[in-house]
Amino acid sequence: MLKYKKPTFKNKQHLENFFIEKGLKFLVDQSKKKAPSVNQMRLVEPTIPELDDLYNLYQYILINKRTTILEFGSGWSTLIFSLALRELRNKFSKEVKLLRRNNPFELFVIENSKKYLNITKNRIQKINKYLKIKNPIKIHYHLTDVEMSTFNDRICTQYKKLPLCNPDFIYLDGPDQFNVKKHINGISTRHKDMMPMVSDILKFEHFYTPGTIIFIDGRAANAKFYRDNFQRDWKYLNDKKTDQHVFYLNDPILGKYNKIQNNFYTK
Repeated sequence: MLKYKKPTFKNKQHLENFFIEKGLKFLVDQSKKKAPSVNQMRLVEPTIPELDDLYNLYQYILINKRTTILEFGSGWSTLIFSLALRELRNKFSKEVKLLRRNNPFELFVIENSKKYLNITKNRIQKINKYLKIKNPIKIHYHLTDVEMSTFNDRICTQYKKLPLCNPDFIYLDGPDQFNVKKHINGISTRHKDMMPMVSDILKFEHFYTPGTIIFIDGRAANAKFYRDNFQRDWKYLNDKKTDQHVFYLNDPILGKYNKIQNNFYTK
């Protein structure tokens, strides 16, 4: 049985110290601002950073030695992924050359809002400059529409175009359910009582290598949609305290390269 590591709980003071030591005190300061209403249809400004969520993401990447990240949506998480991948690259760049990974320590970001994608790009450029990072990891930004669609005759949404990569960590925190085009039989997620229902992760399920992790922030209905439609052996964890869902692909090893890859993750 394949295994993955789950970060341990840390108190507020530990979280703040962690980010301060990383040179990200401004992130701690930003996290103390007032959070938006949960029933707000559209956010005027980007959401405030949540330190426990961001720390959790950083540690998932670090302790499971992820090499290629695919992120649906963009925001503070994009910054955290870039820093975690950079830390791993500095430690394991030689070892990863032995793996069959053609996008090592690269981040692919899919966004359907030009405004928020530009905010994310500019933020990371400023922070890299502030932290004096001269050789940041490669980030591929993809702007594409999201439209109503179906999967197995079930109404859902899909991105019109996806980047060409095979990630070992997928983060689902987009799109905004109200920024979706078209409708199916009059149905759309553009209603407060509806919810996000992204189908794209299901479409290339059989390309993922055993050991792949899918991390969903909130979006419980979408996580249930995946559980009901996945065909491979996925281990599932629902952390109710953080409202997060984790899927881990526990399929049999595909061959020698996949075995080497999983040995790298766990040793």
